Amino acid sequence: MNTRGLNIAVIVLAVLAGVFYWSMHRKAPEESAAPTPNPSPVILKVNAPDVTELAIKRKGADPVTVKKTDGKWQITEPKPYPADQEAVTSIVSTLTLLNADRLVEAQAADKRQYGLDAPAVEVDIGGRGTRQLLLGDDTPAGGDVYAALAADPRVFTISSYNKTSLDKSLNDLRDKSLLTVNPDNVSRVELIKKGQDIEFDRTKDGWQMLKPSAAAADSSAVNDLVRSLTTARMDLSTTSDAVAGFAKGTGVGTAKLTGNSGVQTLEVRKDKDDYYAKSSAVAGTYKVDSFLGQALEKKPDDFVSKKKS
Repeated sequence: MNTRGLNIAVIVLAVLAGVFYWSMHRKAPEESAAPTPNPSPVILKVNAPDVTELAIKRKGADPVTVKKTDGKWQITEPKPYPADQEAVTSIVSTLTLLNADRLVEAQAADKRQYGLDAPAVEVDIGGRGTRQLLLGDDTPAGGDVYAALAADPRVFTISSYNKTSLDKSLNDLRDKSLLTVNPDNVSRVELIKKGQDIEFDRTKDGWQMLKPSAAAADSSAVNDLVRSLTTARMDLSTTSDAVAGFAKGTGVGTAKLTGNSGVQTLEVRKDKDDYYAKSSAVAGTYKVDSFLGQALEKKPDDFVSKKKS
């Protein structure tokens, strides 16, 4: 038996076992540990349910105030308007935890150099614990904005997208719905058009056409019509032109929707290639998307069921 070779093999195996044990149990050097990144400074932290009022003050514009009543946001200034619930909720969401990119000064003696003495945007947060958030000038390198709380000597920078989330005008926060009826609750639809009216009634089996003659309706087509009417939005960028356009326009038709809360109407006119509408649910005349006018321009045959009995 070759005992010499066996002894060498035993020694090599022992060495390897020792190396393996050492590698598994050695302590990593302190200097090799990955550094822990510093957390972003927190400018503002609020509890969303505690926020019951927001006032957004933009340089050169009237302040816009929204208040929460019975769980729903409503614009109260400069005039009462229904508020876009998602738009206001998005602002509150941004404010619940607003982190800074960096701390510029811990004790700023003069905030004018950052544009915070006359901020581009001020957001007053009302409710449990009132706060005033100030957004000033853009940083020289761009991409960030100087920010501070009114009662806090610190000055921070925040990302420009956070400013975009908070810098909202009256039109941004208004509910742009022309009708407020829930499409699932619509039980009757009437299209009053020049020369021929169309009327539908919802039954347990779908939609039935009543005018111009009784017939089984294509429920999918009627549902598309209801959806076009209930999702119609006003274009607030051309309110002055809309008044003139509606006055000059020729009638496309008037839609009457009957729901749980009564009847709402929407009159649509066309001037050249543009459509304008006036609703019973909201005051004013507005330009609307062409899909709404095209929906009202459809003929009775477009709604008759093609299924063979």
